[in-house]
Amino acid sequence: MIRFLTKRAGDGLMTLAALVTLTFFVMRLAPGGPFSSNRKISPDILANVQASYHLDDPLVVQFLHYVWGVVRFDFGPSIRFRDYTVSEILLSGLPYSLTIGFWAVVVATVVGVTLGILGALRRNSLIDYSAGVVAVIGIAVPIFVIAPLMQVYFALTLGWFPVGGWGASWRNLVLPIVALALPNIAYISRLTRAAMIETLRENYVRTARAKGIGRARVIWHHALTGAILPVVAYLGPATAAIITGSIVIETIFALPGIGRHFVDAALNRDYPLVMGITILYGGFLIVFNILADMLRGWLDPRVRNE
Repeated sequence: MIRFLTKRAGDGLMTLAALVTLTFFVMRLAPGGPFSSNRKISPDILANVQASYHLDDPLVVQFLHYVWGVVRFDFGPSIRFRDYTVSEILLSGLPYSLTIGFWAVVVATVVGVTLGILGALRRNSLIDYSAGVVAVIGIAVPIFVIAPLMQVYFALTLGWFPVGGWGASWRNLVLPIVALALPNIAYISRLTRAAMIETLRENYVRTARAKGIGRARVIWHHALTGAILPVVAYLGPATAAIITGSIVIETIFALPGIGRHFVDAALNRDYPLVMGITILYGGFLIVFNILADMLRGWLDPRVRNE
């Protein structure tokens, strides 16, 4: 297992280094800059401002300077929000994104796996068709359509939940969590259903049934172990994407997470903030992929020998 984890960690660090390098140079190749605007700035002032952010150095020198800062966990100051560093902005928005993302992952996993199991055990039944309808809606209808419809019906019409904003009540979290979890419920339910149907046909499951083991024990202790592997593999990158925030959900429900900062920073050429969010997302992606590999290796020893 140690060799397995070491290999995964090394691959993850190489991927993160490639991601940082590619993002850094692609942003510099895009037209415009952080101080390109309709407002005229004198050449002397522009030169002083660029020098303060090391933007007047050669591109390679800028990259080495940034990498040296990242090694020391210094992501630099934000160009857009001049009174804050990138670390302060990330730390201020991350708790909100983590809260929404964590519960969205929990809801998506529990509901998706349950629907998938029920659909596999009762194929072509009302439960199976209902799970299929949920999957089609979650996959086909984008969240920027579902979320406003949920606001109109559950918040404005019925008055059960607030329209948006971050409050002390749990009711503020229900709509954004459900809207963020719905597409993942669809994917997880379809993955679980297909894997469960295939696993139920395996020889070891048939052998367990032939020995007279109860149906519930066969499902939970034998079939589910094999059927859950595709879901675990999917949850690695999906969890990283959900937890780091959704710009659509955070914009529609007016949530102060880090997802909104990313688009704003990209539009305003806030290089340090874009790089900081990219590194954060890449780090989450690597960590959750490793955790998913560990869980898959624990569930199926064959994964450790790949």
